[in-house]
Amino acid sequence: MKKAISLFLCAAMIASGCMFTGCSSMSKTAEGSLVGSGAGAALGAVVGAIVGKDGKGAAVGAAIGTAVGAGTGALIGKKMDKKAEELKALEAAQVETVTDQNGLEAIKVTFDSGILFPTNGTTLSADSKAALSNFAKQMTDMPETDFTIYGHTDNTGTAAVNERISLQRAESVAKYLKSCGIAETRMTTEGKSFNEPVADNATAEGRKLNRRVEVYITANANMIQAAENGTL
Repeated sequence: MKKAISLFLCAAMIASGCMFTGCSSMSKTAEGSLVGSGAGAALGAVVGAIVGKDGKGAAVGAAIGTAVGAGTGALIGKKMDKKAEELKALEAAQVETVTDQNGLEAIKVTFDSGILFPTNGTTLSADSKAALSNFAKQMTDMPETDFTIYGHTDNTGTAAVNERISLQRAESVAKYLKSCGIAETRMTTEGKSFNEPVADNATAEGRKLNRRVEVYITANANMIQAAENGTL
């Protein structure tokens, strides 16, 4: 119990410090070291909020069942941070850093479905294929990562229709990434329907923002093992 309380206080101190400093002095490598230090879920949740402002980050990433050491977290954080900076050059995509369920730094890439698909459609446009092709090329040097692909819709139409469309959009992205050389075994797809909006569905602009595809890039067991061995 004392250990749990200490970890909670530590997490609170980090969070409060960032509230005042904006965390501008904390590198992504340092953040990776913190979330990978085995300090527990409370600390990981706080750092995850600092890094990505994203509560869903904890749902992605292969569960490895063991605590990840500080050195491992730091190495993976450094590699993910470098890749996130490279991916920011992609057009029609927003790139953020988040944390996965292992407390390790991960990357979230959000593609606007208003650009990826026509309204109520699931077929990729030529421009969308070009964007995804560039994304796949950027990821050729990180084969030790997995992809969780979520499709989202606005609230136009029934829940059943939107659930089907959101899943088919995620699957369309996965299918095209496979054609670009991304192994199918690395990808997981899921349709979120209109259940996780990021904007107001009462406006056209809000609905456009809600029609999106999110790709989470997470370290797989091979990357974690390489980091633990010091060979990453």
